Amino acid sequence: MPLGAIGSPMPARLFMSSGDMNADRRFDYARDLQVQGNLVAAEDLFVQATELAPGFATAWFTLGEVREALGDLPGAIIAFGHARDTDAGDRNGAGLRLMRLGAVKLAMMPPTYVTALFDQYAPKFETALVETLGYRGPAVLFKAVLAVCAASERAMQFRCAIDLGCGTGLAGAAFAASTAEMIGIDLSPRMIERARTSGHYAELEVAEIVDGLRRRSDASADLILAADVLIYLHDLAPVLAEAARVLAPGGLLAFTAESHDGDGVILGAGLRYAYSDSYVRTSVAASGLTLNRFDHISTRNEGHVPVPGMVVVAIKD
Repeated sequence: MPLGAIGSPMPARLFMSSGDMNADRRFDYARDLQVQGNLVAAEDLFVQATELAPGFATAWFTLGEVREALGDLPGAIIAFGHARDTDAGDRNGAGLRLMRLGAVKLAMMPPTYVTALFDQYAPKFETALVETLGYRGPAVLFKAVLAVCAASERAMQFRCAIDLGCGTGLAGAAFAASTAEMIGIDLSPRMIERARTSGHYAELEVAEIVDGLRRRSDASADLILAADVLIYLHDLAPVLAEAARVLAPGGLLAFTAESHDGDGVILGAGLRYAYSDSYVRTSVAASGLTLNRFDHISTRNEGHVPVPGMVVVAIKD
């Protein structure tokens, strides 16, 4: 099974029936051929499925995958374009594939895509992330915040913390003993359901993280965490601006992200955004926060190889 945007084995597409039994049947036959490695024959059947049902978004998306694998990038762009246009929510993330192929500019990931991705993944999230990918984001964040507190002789205790993209509650667990009140925000209802059972959160909200922060009062938190959630944002400015507003003086923003050696922001092969050092430093400064700690460190593996990453702690002066 191919790698999904989270970076572990999971469905690469969300199947949505065409409503035409013959088209669905051709899709099933084509998927079998694709899995067997017979891409040429699979392509032909996917084309037939889209001819029978021109609005068959899943068939268009999978046709794009096959054409990309065959090296037919113009054909892949056409197929991914149809997949995006025939599903108003772009739940398969065809627009992201178009970004990766250079057909469109980098833009925000569709919230419906992110929600569908994590709702599918919720039941096996912790097992796959920790055991398969060696995920260590919350531990990396905790050590970075602890080091900042120790350097300033500050107690590692926080009145109110906000966990952005809280998922099932891994970061909440890491900081539970250090926080009087923890608030979790996540776009996936199923992730929120899992986080609720952890018992670490006083409040949980289903929301996009910037929207969730906008509903928080000025200077209402003294710690904001973002463990591997900013990798789904192509622009850090909105979330950093809201974090700066919501943090009380002396409050900390701590986040992990993926990095690359070039300039600006890129969409990586795993369909996650990665940032250059200069982009992060400039974005933090523009938000009014002061960068306190910046370290290169990986928080996950892919193919048993550490993914380049960073941990950042900024303070509200």
